[in-house]
Amino acid sequence: MAIEVFNRYENKYLLDDAAYRRLYDELLEYMEPDEYNKQHEFYSISNLYFDTKDDALIRNSLAKPKYKEKLRLRAYGVPDPNAKGYLEIKKKVFGLVNKRRTSLGLQEAYDFVRTGIEPEYKDYMNRQVLHEIAYFLQRYQLEPKVYLAYERKALFCKTSRDLRITFDTHIRSRRYDLKLEQGDHGESLVENGLWLMEVKAEKTVPVWLAKMLSEHQMFRTSFSKYGNEYKKMLKSRDLEKERMRYA
Repeated sequence: MAIEVFNRYENKYLLDDAAYRRLYDELLEYMEPDEYNKQHEFYSISNLYFDTKDDALIRNSLAKPKYKEKLRLRAYGVPDPNAKGYLEIKKKVFGLVNKRRTSLGLQEAYDFVRTGIEPEYKDYMNRQVLHEIAYFLQRYQLEPKVYLAYERKALFCKTSRDLRITFDTHIRSRRYDLKLEQGDHGESLVENGLWLMEVKAEKTVPVWLAKMLSEHQMFRTSFSKYGNEYKKMLKSRDLEKERMRYA
């Protein structure tokens, strides 16, 4: 069974192609690709983010509070309409990221978020997480807001599964066709050739990694895929209003 509860610290870095290749090659001394990446160069992750009509969750997140939360539905690649995905709550408290998720059929997930009524329990679900999501849905009236997808490479530490590093590229988004099964098309969210690296650790990072990041002059950045998409959308909306004023 896939891990359904995560507690870890996540640090993010933006890299260009050259920096990615140099760092990735060095990391292979201490880390190895995850099982899927041993067979394939990338795997695709698709996400559907839910928010209130007035975007309360992402607006709160961008204000950088001590506590923030979001709800999303995740699948791998473009799923079949009858496939399953993961409905997950992601919370961040004083820098510690907590993710809790349950497997659900896509239609079960859509109906759950729309109605707030828990689906009939089945053995592939996590009952406790269902209850937590139901409580979340009592507090917020949510609707699908944005689709986000990207190609990922993932590495695990050879000596400890507590350390994981992911590299995401070709990050794309859309605010239409808001179902995961409707394809992975969308507009680019970052420039071509950029990579988002995330260092995910349950405790502090090992000395060898801290030294490597320092030698490569890697500096942490604050980068939320949903947050950056929202800011890009606002900027586009403002530009359109300005264009209409002078049309």
